[in-house]
Amino acid sequence: MPGMAAIREGGGVMDAPRAEDWRSRGGYFSWQPAEGDASAVEVFHVELGDPGAPVLLLIHGWPTSSIDWFDVAGQLSGRFRVCALDFPGYGFSGKPLGWGYSLRRDEELIEFYLSQVIGAEAAVVVAHDRGDSVALLHAARCAQGRSATRLEHLILSNGNIFLPLSNLTQAQRQALDAESWSQVAAAVTPAMLAEGMGATTFTPPRTAGDPEVQALTAIFGYHDGIKVLHEGIQYLVERAEDEQAWLTALARAPFPVTVVWGVYDTVSPPRVASYVWNQYLMLKPGSNRLYLIPDANHYLQVDRPDAFVKVLLHALEPADGQAPGALEAELGAPLLVDTSRQRLPTAADVLPIQAPAGTK
Repeated sequence: MPGMAAIREGGGVMDAPRAEDWRSRGGYFSWQPAEGDASAVEVFHVELGDPGAPVLLLIHGWPTSSIDWFDVAGQLSGRFRVCALDFPGYGFSGKPLGWGYSLRRDEELIEFYLSQVIGAEAAVVVAHDRGDSVALLHAARCAQGRSATRLEHLILSNGNIFLPLSNLTQAQRQALDAESWSQVAAAVTPAMLAEGMGATTFTPPRTAGDPEVQALTAIFGYHDGIKVLHEGIQYLVERAEDEQAWLTALARAPFPVTVVWGVYDTVSPPRVASYVWNQYLMLKPGSNRLYLIPDANHYLQVDRPDAFVKVLLHALEPADGQAPGALEAELGAPLLVDTSRQRLPTAADVLPIQAPAGTK
C-alpha cells in the first residue's frame, strides 16, 4: 500500500499495513526468566486507553501474536487500559533458537508484565488458544495468593483446553515432532503458513491479499519465526501432563470465569467448551458464564470483533437474573448459553409432575 512502510525481516520485503500499524503502537522491554540459563529477550507490547482505567490484559495463542486482538483492542480501550504482549518466540518479540519456550516461562512473564511493567493492582485477563493455558497457570497463582496483581475476571476463548476432545491438525502433529518438522520447515514459507491458516481457521475463509493474511505473513517472517514453531507448540505436551489439575483448580477459584466460543471451530470445537463448562464451571460459585458466537471460527475475535466485544462487556457487567438466549434480536447475535448455579435441578424441579385427572 503506497505510503505504508514495509516490514523487512527474514530476508523478505512485504507490504503489511495491519502489522505495521500494530507495531507502531507498541514498544519493547527486556526480560529474562528467573531460572535456567535463558538469555534476556526483547518483548513487544502494546498499551491502549487511559493509563488510569482498569487493566484488561489480552493473551494470544500459537502460532500467532498479540495482533490477533487488533480489531477488539481499540473498541475496548474506551473503558479499559488495554494491554497485550507477544510472548518470546512470537510476533514482534525476540525468537532465539533453543531458548526454552514453555507455558511456565510465559506465565512468569505475565506476572512480571502486570506487576512490574504495567504496575497493575488488579486486572481482567482475556485469553485465546495457547494463551488459555498460560492464563490457567496465572489463575492458579492468583488463587493461591502468589500474585502481586488481583485477578478480577478470567475469560477463556477458543483453545484446546481439554485435549481429549480437540482435533489436532496434521500440521500441528508435524510441528510437535522434531524430525517431521525439520522437513516441513525447510519448505514452508511465512506466506504459505498464513494462507493455510486463512483458509481453515477463519470464517469466511481468507486468501492471499487479505489484511489479516498479510499481517500473519509479516509476523511469521519477523526474525524468521518459522524456525521456532516446533519449540513453541511443545506447550501441548505440558498441557497433556497437567490440564486435569489446572481445570480442577479453576473450579475452586474465587474469581468469575467466562467461556466464549466461536461455533465453526473444528480444531477446538464447541464440545471442548461444553465439556469444560459442564464438568468444572457450571456449579462453580459466583457469576460464571458460557457464550457462543455464531458465524465465527477459531479466531472469533477477528471474524466477529464487534460480537466478541459485546460478549466481554456483557460478562463483565452481568445483569441479575439474565436468562439464556441471544444478546440482541439480530440474526447471528452472540448467545448466552448458561450461567452457573448452586446445584443441578432435578427433573421434578424443572417440570413438576402432576397426577392424571381423576386419580388421587
